Amino acid sequence: MSAEHQESAMDTRELAAHFAATLGQIPSITTSSEEPPAHQARDYALLRDPVLHNERLDAIRSKKGYIIDMDGVIYHGNNLLPGAKEFVDFLDKNNKKYLFLTNNSQPTPRELQSKLNRLGIDVSADHFFTSGQATAHFLKSQMPEGGTVYVIGEPGLAYALYDMGFYMNDMNPDFVVLGESAAYNFERITKAVQLVQKGAKLISTNLDIETLDSQGRKIPATGAFTNIIELVTKTKAFYCGKPSALIMRYAQRVLGLSRIETCIIGDRMDTDIVAGITSEIDPVLVLSGVTTMEELAGFAYRPYVILGGVYEIPQDGDQHKVTEDELEEAARRASYL
Repeated sequence: MSAEHQESAMDTRELAAHFAATLGQIPSITTSSEEPPAHQARDYALLRDPVLHNERLDAIRSKKGYIIDMDGVIYHGNNLLPGAKEFVDFLDKNNKKYLFLTNNSQPTPRELQSKLNRLGIDVSADHFFTSGQATAHFLKSQMPEGGTVYVIGEPGLAYALYDMGFYMNDMNPDFVVLGESAAYNFERITKAVQLVQKGAKLISTNLDIETLDSQGRKIPATGAFTNIIELVTKTKAFYCGKPSALIMRYAQRVLGLSRIETCIIGDRMDTDIVAGITSEIDPVLVLSGVTTMEELAGFAYRPYVILGGVYEIPQDGDQHKVTEDELEEAARRASYL
């Protein structure tokens, strides 16, 4: 990269850092030229090293498929993050296949489509995949003929289960399914406990312990309520969302691509990045969400590359364009895996 381009990239990163700081909820992006602590030198090389960073960034641009987290990557709350629209335009222009993947089981794909549309990104509903859909796919694999469920969750989860042939039953269901919801209370949790004790299998859309409300305050999430039921019933829930490699496998099937031709882009080391590592899909960490560079030292694994945000990915020209013939050949290869 020329000195002029390096300076331009740094300016862009500083602009993104300023934008993040104005939101008050996103950690600032380190742009200092200070030497990092020795034990973090390799982590910082993935972000700053002019050879390693740019080689791996170019490899990401050459992928045929992208699995993309949403909150902290594309938007934060109701604010579109820097370069998000340009990133999606880059994917469309270069005929890439992509899927927005979320651990949130509350919304339907159409609701997620509507949110991105309000933020200025126009994509079709088939570009979204939730942990609710992954859960429904898993239950279908266990009971192809369909079955019954007791659900604590919102419409996105219920609709996904209905689509796979599962119906509500609060007396003797095959499964107790837990997802994101503001409707958790003592009565519903007690009901779930009693049904599991009677033989229903305990399923959780994800094991996220906490999330943030609209004001950036921590609130308990699905994993916290799952833990309550696990403790009382002395059972272990099966979960389907990130960091499970299962949801990644389902996402690959939707894309029709192999793991080698796919990457995952996310802002959380404990869900997005570990999901990529366990499924052998190159994981890209963006610093526009919850993870800071200082926190990387606490993890025993590293992402493939670290970006200030998705604004680093778009590039002019057709050198990364994928032809229809290439996609067809990639789909044939993936079908054998």
